[in-house]
This record gives sequence, structure tokens and C-alpha cells, in this order.
Amino acid sequence: MAFDRLIEKIIETQNPTVVGLDPKLSYIPEEIVNECFKKYGENAEGAAQAFLIFNKGIIDAVCDIVPAVKPQCAYYEALGWQGMKALAQTIEYAQSKGMFVIEDGKRNDIGSTMEMYAVAHLGENKVGENTFKPFGADALTVNGYLGTDGIQPLLPICEKEDKGMFVLVKTSNKSSGELQDRVLDSGDTIYNAMGKMCEEWGKESCGKYGYSAVGAVVGATYPKQLSEMRKLMPHTFILVPGYGAQGGTAEDVKGAFDERGLGAIINSSRGILTAWQKKGLDGKDFAKGAREAALEMKADITSKIPQIK
Repeated sequence: MAFDRLIEKIIETQNPTVVGLDPKLSYIPEEIVNECFKKYGENAEGAAQAFLIFNKGIIDAVCDIVPAVKPQCAYYEALGWQGMKALAQTIEYAQSKGMFVIEDGKRNDIGSTMEMYAVAHLGENKVGENTFKPFGADALTVNGYLGTDGIQPLLPICEKEDKGMFVLVKTSNKSSGELQDRVLDSGDTIYNAMGKMCEEWGKESCGKYGYSAVGAVVGATYPKQLSEMRKLMPHTFILVPGYGAQGGTAEDVKGAFDERGLGAIINSSRGILTAWQKKGLDGKDFAKGAREAALEMKADITSKIPQIK
């Protein structure tokens, strides 16, 4: 089961964190950007190549200390097909270094359309006699607010391809409560009801660590709800955005973990990618800055949770 693989990487590295690969040209050293513009042009191709070189540098710097990366599709889609090629190459490279890849696409649809999203991002496709993996991530973030019709098409592909999903439950943004905190006739909040659905959707896919292939996204910016959802979803692995730049702290996220120090993975994007700038390092040391920041995050998180075992 996919999240067994993720958990084993977390145990191996003793690190329950994931680096978000959300690149912007302003995060990348000028030397890299200028060289790519010189070689490929000051265009989408040049920018995409800069993204890829930067991502590879980050991956090389953290692959032995961080279990996973999480590229956010929007940053790559904004560059058109050149950016999407860089995304596919980033996923392939991270996996070649032994990292678990969570593709943050927040896809959402029903029936055959959702099945195609699953094929595109998690599965494999066939043209003529040739089979290939379009992106081949290990897990995909999805929006479950179309209900079971939007989740069911992913489940067979997750089982067949050993992949997982993270369903949006209680998101980290300020306005999430406008919808997610509303109370239903049952007395549940909407996010609470979504958490129960994640447990139901994943009940047939629990792995050896007790977590299913259907994970949940719950933000660090709502620590009370995060602790609440850990209790409500005992078999649901939690992806936690909102640490660092959005204001979430190690104290805020500790409620996401079980008594073994498992059950959650905490994301940081800007805090890792721009560490070289914040530390006042030269551009050639961007990867060094990322590694230092990743180790600092690991120490911060693990100081607040049970020992990982």
C-alpha cells in the first residue's frame, strides 16, 4: 500500500516532513535563470528549464534526510506544456532518488473524467502497443466535495498501481470555514462529515501500519480541528499544509500524529525553497540553504511529537 511506503521512508529518515516544490523564478538564483534564458530563450522553455535545474538541486540536497516532495501543479501549468514537462521530469527525478512524490493537483470530477485524472497523475496509459506513465506520482491531492462519484474512480487505480490520495478535509486558508465549518442537520460540521467519508472510502485499503490509501488534507493553521480529525480518522493519513510561512507551528501540528509519531506528514514550501535568500547565502549555495532549513524543520517537528517508530 502506497502510504506504507511513505511511512517506511518517514521511519527511515526519522522525519515526518515533505518539501513543497512550488518554484518561482524569484526563488531561483539569477545565475541559473540567466543561463537557461541564454540557452533556451527568455520564454516558457527557459523558465521551465530553470525550474527543473532548481528542483534537482533541492532534491539532491534533501533526498537522504526528507522522505517526500510535493510539487504543486499550478506553478508548472502556468508555463504551459513546457512547465508540465518539467513537472513530469521533476517527479521522475525525485523517485529516482528514492523519494515519495505527492502531486498537489486538487483534481475533482466524476466518472470517466475523474478516471482520466487518475490515469494521468497516478496510473498508466496505452497508445497502440506502448504503455507509459504520464506523470506517475505516488499520491495525488483531490477535492472530495463532489462526493463518492469523484473518489470511486481513483480507488481501483490506487489499488492496482500502489498509489494513494489526499482528500481536502479542513484546508489551511483563512476562508475555509465559510463552507467547511458549517453545521449539517446531523450535527457534524462539513469538514467533520468529509473526514468520516475518508474513513469509509479507505476502509478496504488499510496497510500494515493501519492507514488506508485515502488520506486527508488538514491545515496546520487549525490545530484544534487537526487534533479532532486525528481522533475521528484513526485510519486516515494526514497531509498538513500551513506550517511556516502560513503561520502554523510545531506545537500546532503535534495533534496530527498518533502515539508512534506516525499518521501525518507536514509540508513546507517557501521556507525550504527560499532559505538561501533568508539566510543571506550566495545563489550557488541555494541547495545548502534548503538542506539546513529542512534539518531545522525536522528538529522542530520531532521535538513536539512522540518518537517515530
